Parts: sequence; structure tokens; C-alpha cells
Amino acid sequence: MDTIVLKTEAFTLTEEEFFNFCQQNRELRFEKDKEQNILIMSPTGSLSGYYNSLVNSLLANWNLKFRLGFTFDSNSGFTLPNGSMRSPDAAWIKRERYLQIDIYDRKKFTHICPDFIIELKSESDSLKQLKLKMEEWLENGCRLAWLIDFEERKTYVYKPQRDILELSFHEKLTGEDVLPGFEMDFTFVDEV
Repeated sequence: MDTIVLKTEAFTLTEEEFFNFCQQNRELRFEKDKEQNILIMSPTGSLSGYYNSLVNSLLANWNLKFRLGFTFDSNSGFTLPNGSMRSPDAAWIKRERYLQIDIYDRKKFTHICPDFIIELKSESDSLKQLKLKMEEWLENGCRLAWLIDFEERKTYVYKPQRDILELSFHEKLTGEDVLPGFEMDFTFVDEV
């Protein structure tokens, strides 16, 4: 099932109203695009949930070791400079940047673009739409982004002013200069 798009041409929600709308409908997962359309995200199957949990665990464990920033899961919403609100499957923000944000803003859909994000392609996702979303992350200030397709066993690596790098699961991912010392190896995937 594709994402459901609610057109908002007939009405507008302030950021506060949209946040409250999301809080009142916690059983659903929403995003908002730069045109202010509300996107209702389809739930994923258990396999996608497993991959999401694993990826977040690896990122959180690295962060606990190096303590360079803060990690966030797919329940975290970020208001980007272009006005959209997006929720990546995993995210990381450098410590100094995140601590500059007012505590009130941290309790809402924080006005910041993560330094690093991961998007996982689930069965219900369109690869074409996810690739557009990855470009949006970069346009709004993300420094490194991974689009992971477990079904096709590919990862697309995005960095500003660089060609998209397509890697197979036999190639190790590294956090490069954004997440020094972070590596992700998907050789375990054949076990599932």
C-alpha cells in the first residue's frame, strides 16, 4: 500500500495544530511535505520492524560509545527549513547542534535537519518516492544519508555535492567524517 496523501489546499494547519493533530492520532504515523500536504504512512510488517530495530540499535550503541551526539528513532519528527516535517527511520544530530535548540522546541517536531539519517525501504514504500525524499534531506542540510533496501540488498549513500553511491550488502557502510568510527555490515541479512 502506498502512502496516503491528504491535500491541504482547503485548509492550513499551524505547526502547533499539526503537532496536536499527530498527538491525537498516535496510532497513525504522519509526515508533512513542503507543500503542507499530510502524508499518512502505512504500517510495516514485522520484518521491516526487525530491520528498523536493528539499525537503530547499531546507531545507538555507536553513539553510546563515542558520545558525539544524539540518536532518534522513527517516532521522531523534524521540521525542516523548507517547512516539511519528516520522520526518518533513524537519525543522528551532532551534540553541539542539538544542545543549541530550545528545550520547548525539542518537545515538538524540532526545527533542525539531522546530520545523518537512515531510511529503510519497506514493502509498502515506493523506491522512487524514497529517492526524492533522500534528495529533500540533503537540500535541507543533512550531511550523510543512507537509503537501505533490504529486499534488493542495496544501500544508496547520499552526500551533498556527490553522486549517489549504490552499494551491495557485501560492502561495509561507514559513517565517514560525519560519524567517525561508525560501521554497518549487512552480511547477517541472509540469516533472516
